Amino acid sequence: MTTNIDRSLTRENKSMPLRLLTCFCVAALFALPAPAHDGKHASPANSDVSAAAKPALETVERFSSALQSGDLAQAGSLLANEALILESGGAEHSREQYLGGHAAHDAAFLKTARVRVLRRTARAEGDLAWVGTESEVHTSGDGKAAILLSSETMVLERAQPGWRIVHIHWSSRPKR
Repeated sequence: MTTNIDRSLTRENKSMPLRLLTCFCVAALFALPAPAHDGKHASPANSDVSAAAKPALETVERFSSALQSGDLAQAGSLLANEALILESGGAEHSREQYLGGHAAHDAAFLKTARVRVLRRTARAEGDLAWVGTESEVHTSGDGKAAILLSSETMVLERAQPGWRIVHIHWSSRPKR
């Protein structure tokens, strides 16, 4: 005998892969800075970035821009070989695993989304830095507009010739 709960769970399970893919792609969005009127990246009003962390933040912004433009080679060049990317309970354990998997989906999703950075915090100490970003992502799928709240943490390590992303953690949820 099937109950209403069973039917609900079955419907949820059928749409789960699409939801996970959407959440993963959306999570990539919050790395993108808010565009300024001159086409350059603008810092959000709620920005708290230490002077030492500014070069690391520039790497995060270059990574996000490359991903949005579909330049996976450029995006990959900013990831450490052993980069760990966590999102929606899943993990990719290297730059190659990410570039060979979700990166293309993330790039395709980002081409049509609009991201507004709400708050950004960044710190650096020695050869390590972290950048935390909270964003609002406007997107549409299946003819429906959606707004997601996304948060991202990137950890970077200073290397030659500059900062490289060693860890990314993305999460998002629908805005209520």
